[in-house]
Amino acid sequence: MHYVLLIFAVLFWSGNFIVGKGIHNEIPPIALAFWRWAVALLIILPFSLGHIVHQFDIIRKNWKILTVLAILSVTNFSMFIYMALKSSTVTNTVLINSMIPIFIVMVSWMGFKERITVRQSIGIAFSLAGLMFIIANGNLSTLISVRFSRGDMWTISAGISWALYSVLLRKCPIELNPLSFLATLIIIGTLFIFPFYIWEMSTGKMMNFTRASMGSIVYVALFASILAYIFWNKAVQIIGANKTGIFIHLMPVFSIVLAIIFLNEELRGYHITGTTLIFSGILLTTIHTMKFQKAGDKKV
Repeated sequence: MHYVLLIFAVLFWSGNFIVGKGIHNEIPPIALAFWRWAVALLIILPFSLGHIVHQFDIIRKNWKILTVLAILSVTNFSMFIYMALKSSTVTNTVLINSMIPIFIVMVSWMGFKERITVRQSIGIAFSLAGLMFIIANGNLSTLISVRFSRGDMWTISAGISWALYSVLLRKCPIELNPLSFLATLIIIGTLFIFPFYIWEMSTGKMMNFTRASMGSIVYVALFASILAYIFWNKAVQIIGANKTGIFIHLMPVFSIVLAIIFLNEELRGYHITGTTLIFSGILLTTIHTMKFQKAGDKKV
């Protein structure tokens, strides 16, 4: 069940990339980040206010880690990704963003000495190979010509920020209700976005209030923010950051499927090959093999 939640979370985030790129001419990046979370707060607050009041002492005692988590996820990640989509290609953004599982494993190892198993390493390699196969349209030699722009650096920063967030989730008090936890992160994170939003408007970059822009904000607020974050946070708490991180590799797969459905793009052979490799990597990383566990128990 937790893996199903992860799949839906990544699906909603895939739509976020498409929306972010599609309306970047109508909504400046920081404005999109601000209104995304402001609207999300309006949606979730009626359901979470009671939990926040009831658990206010827990929130107050853990305000430091909650502030760090809010900045890493709500503030940094959303602003950095929308900045990246403003000035970089979708291909480079998705490719670099899909390195998050690698960042998570490295942060887990460096910060918490979390062991990386051989099976996890092989799974990550399989998924990364599938990802590259899709991005390169079946021709891996084209990856050599990829150049990293300022937008790509924004994406790298976003990926590192999200990896830190995923790993530090273990520091969050487990008794904190998921709704009050998410609402608290949104409140804190949006407050930190607000000064940058004011600065962006002072430079003359204003949002165009059209039906498309308003609909896009509702989507990223409800699906890419509230539901995706609840699903992701729950899965990380249950199965750990390393195993959940590998599901980020599904993002380009879902993006291709969405493009086929809504943009009438053609499904090609390398899509199928890449998807097969990605799912193989996820299976290797997440499925426990009792045979290996028993063999390990017999070692002296």
